Amino acid sequence: MPVISVPYAFNEEELYVDLEAIFGQSLFLKCEGLNFAGSIKLKAATEMVEAAEREGVLTPESVLVESSSGNLGVALSMIAASKGYRFLCVTDSRCNLSTRLMMEALGSQVHVVADDGAGGGLLGARLDYVRDLCASDGRWVWLSQYTNPGNWQAHYRTTAPAIARWFPHLDVLFIGAGTTGTLMGCARYFRQWHRPVQIVAVDSVGSVTFGGAPGRRMIPGLGMSVPPPLLDESFVDEAVRVPEADTVRACHQLARHGFLFGGSTGTVVSGAMDWLSRHDTRGLTAVAIAPDLGERYLDTIYQANWVQDLYGEDMLDSDGASGGAASAHSPEIRPAPPRRAEDPYPRHQRKEQAGDI
Repeated sequence: MPVISVPYAFNEEELYVDLEAIFGQSLFLKCEGLNFAGSIKLKAATEMVEAAEREGVLTPESVLVESSSGNLGVALSMIAASKGYRFLCVTDSRCNLSTRLMMEALGSQVHVVADDGAGGGLLGARLDYVRDLCASDGRWVWLSQYTNPGNWQAHYRTTAPAIARWFPHLDVLFIGAGTTGTLMGCARYFRQWHRPVQIVAVDSVGSVTFGGAPGRRMIPGLGMSVPPPLLDESFVDEAVRVPEADTVRACHQLARHGFLFGGSTGTVVSGAMDWLSRHDTRGLTAVAIAPDLGERYLDTIYQANWVQDLYGEDMLDSDGASGGAASAHSPEIRPAPPRRAEDPYPRHQRKEQAGDI
């Protein structure tokens, strides 16, 4: 039985879901949301904070600040609360409400940028805000997940070796591309491995990470509106772009089988399935990384009105993705009969009966 004294000391590293029964293609999904921060970002956050402490950049007088679409902000909020630092997360309107509330519950401040920056979209506006803060007062410490080598080094040290231990004959690895920290850490590790591994990056349509024009992206997590400084495309064998509607469909298909994952996972799974459908997969060992779980997306991806407003009235019905629809073989659900006028329990027994629930 593990016993911990700080929340970032726990992270379940070795859980995989076999998706073949759900999607018809053999794919092992590495679940990275099983920690107190709820996402893979705990690894990068821990690495960057501890490196800043070792280098003397982060002191008790410092105030942490970071730009995040959500998950890194939660991870830093948790670590800051545990270590006694103050923390400000600069996010934008796409950040899920539950994520913002979680950061605030952990004692962090959250600043939401509403207007696009000059040419850099919402991310550019977030970065401009952080830069202005740091220029105004030397106590602000910006870890900068977009440029910090600790971002990819965390996955070089932990995520990739964990996959290698369980899949010594790995052929292809699917990794979502956001800041590209996970992508670069894993790609660098497997470039030096004992056998070749195809690295397939999965990006969102509308992201500029691998070229192309910027477009609307409403699901936080993957994709960038400015080129990611950490990216070295020489380590990437192929990039797959996924429309957000396909992200939502993949999430709902997983949910219909009892697996509630986040938007980034839906994008990665959708992109992986597209790639696998176009290649000869006989004897192929394929793994994909699921960055987080789905409870923070209940008011977006898993909320029918939100989905239909953004992607169309029939989007969820096109493949039966609406989990609430009854099939032809479902039992009829009838309203409960009206309560009888007489009470089956004497008044003095009601409290005891209720207390048994």
